Amino acid sequence: MRPLGRVSVHRSYQRTFSNTINFRIPNSSRSIQEIRLRDYQEECIQSVLRSLKHGHKRLGISLATGAGKTVIFTQLIDRIEPNSKESNQTLILAHRRELVEQAARHCTAAYPDKTVEIEMGNMHASGAADITIASIQSLISGDRIDKFDPRRFKLILVDEAHHIVAPGYLRTLEHFGLDEKKDDSPLLVGVSATFSRFDGLRLGAAIDEIVYHKDYVDMIGEKWLSDVVFTTVESTADISRVKSSSNGDFQPGELSKVVNTKQINEITVRSWLAKAPGRKSTLVFCVDLAHVAGLTQAFRQHGIDARFVTGNTPKLERSDRVDAFRRGEFPVLLNCGVFTEGTDIPNIDCVVLARPTRSRNLLVQMIGRGMRLHPDKANCHIIDMVSTLAAGIVTTPTLFGLDPSELVEEATVKDMRRLKDASLETNDGKETPGSMNGGNVTFVDYDSVFDLISDTSGERHIHSISQNAWVQVGPNKYVLSGPHGTYIRLEKDDTAEAEEEAEEDIASWVASEIRALPKGVSKSPYAAPRRLLAASTFSDAVHGADKYASEKYPHLLISRRQRWRNGPPSDGQLQFLNKLRGEEDKLEAADITKGKAADMITKVRHGARGQFSKFETQRRQKDRQDLAREQEKAMQLLERVSVGPLSP
Repeated sequence: MRPLGRVSVHRSYQRTFSNTINFRIPNSSRSIQEIRLRDYQEECIQSVLRSLKHGHKRLGISLATGAGKTVIFTQLIDRIEPNSKESNQTLILAHRRELVEQAARHCTAAYPDKTVEIEMGNMHASGAADITIASIQSLISGDRIDKFDPRRFKLILVDEAHHIVAPGYLRTLEHFGLDEKKDDSPLLVGVSATFSRFDGLRLGAAIDEIVYHKDYVDMIGEKWLSDVVFTTVESTADISRVKSSSNGDFQPGELSKVVNTKQINEITVRSWLAKAPGRKSTLVFCVDLAHVAGLTQAFRQHGIDARFVTGNTPKLERSDRVDAFRRGEFPVLLNCGVFTEGTDIPNIDCVVLARPTRSRNLLVQMIGRGMRLHPDKANCHIIDMVSTLAAGIVTTPTLFGLDPSELVEEATVKDMRRLKDASLETNDGKETPGSMNGGNVTFVDYDSVFDLISDTSGERHIHSISQNAWVQVGPNKYVLSGPHGTYIRLEKDDTAEAEEEAEEDIASWVASEIRALPKGVSKSPYAAPRRLLAASTFSDAVHGADKYASEKYPHLLISRRQRWRNGPPSDGQLQFLNKLRGEEDKLEAADITKGKAADMITKVRHGARGQFSKFETQRRQKDRQDLAREQEKAMQLLERVSVGPLSP
């Protein structure tokens, strides 16, 4: 066991208000309470210190909700040595009032001899305090940031750091010399529950490396977080035509029209009644205000005392309602966009995900609301109302590396892990054409090459993880097309499977870039594959490949959310595809989009004809095996002796 770190904290404190809101504990002789750091909290701090020694200045920490990030924040303030005699100040950045006030309370208690000030709204800090907690919106307003001299700061801490690439944060980092790596800049540490190992796609503009990761699955296993059980329910909502917003998730207004119907709301309430009858404190996530109103009414029609909180709820009323929910005075609290971050309601023992999302981060944030420990709950029940999968939603099974279509009922974390292990043994839980399973061959029948390349079912999983136009070109093999014929290939490493028992973290997915060569340079039209990365999980491999693609390839070309993909196909595309169809079954421009045509052509160019021939051979072999088995059964019947009349 690693020795536990300790910090002295005064239990009582008082605030002194002036033009600068100043948190102080003037009397250092007050009663002291020791905070015992958890093992992983000390490990996290040591990871930061080691990285700093190696010259890194822009660091990320990935911690699950409930891991105690504020404790780590306050510990780092004293553990980080100044660059110079004058650089001894710390700035903590957050984007919500609740986070700012929470950080101020902790810092005031942890450091009674330091000055703690807030820069937020009409509260103005002096710029000279030992610790300043600032709302990012206020800090970049007008010239308020100018009073903070970058030379006097040793440490910049960012809460909910997945927002760090927003313009306001980037402007602030530039002010402190952190827009790029510099030896004389302060140390930047960003903390978020929604980082993932390869999730540097956009965060790389502000953070150089993630130095520590503690997943909520690990924390549940180690009893630092509440145990969780998962149930997925097919809601029948068809969201396949809901448009995307600028952030890649569903456009809220359109999504609400689809899921906020009497039928879907009734399914949601009845699912809760059936699956969570004994739950005392249920938090429900909705799409927008209209959805909150409709679903609240549905709960009340069944006699449930359901109340709601939205961004429009007056602050005092909102506070009173949340406090009443904490006290267990009513069983169901609905919200939209209020409780995804910075919310501490440990008694939540059920979370209903009534809003579909494409965002893994949002999914983790919503689930995280129910993971805090509380003496009155044994676990938290997550009820995921799953809509159509064709729209690329992420669901609770995807967090465990399972296909998003996997339906589970009251499955624990251990159950989900077992499902994942089982799915890995059967090609990630999907029966692919020609795959072997228990000695039998399972087939998806295709009548032509065109039918094969039209099938997009194999892309559901990867499209739930990535916003890019990945195409499945074979079992456990995917391609992302780049410019001028160059492409990235992502495939399962079969050699890793044979070694995985000997080495726990063996990489099983490999991404390579295959660069197209100019004509005449070589007999081969392509250069030798260049390995980009190897990863132990499919999700990490996809994120890593996407990160590389975002840096090297035009976004317009690789993103499947681009407008051009919904346009009509070119004449050349139609001619190419019509060669695969009969004379009386030609495609017209209205039959297919340009993006769909491009994906189908990619499949053909990457071996669809050969794959179809292989499937045909396997199908004929299966037909012969079936005939032989039927003949054998007939012979056994003829040879059986039984009492009774004989056939003439």
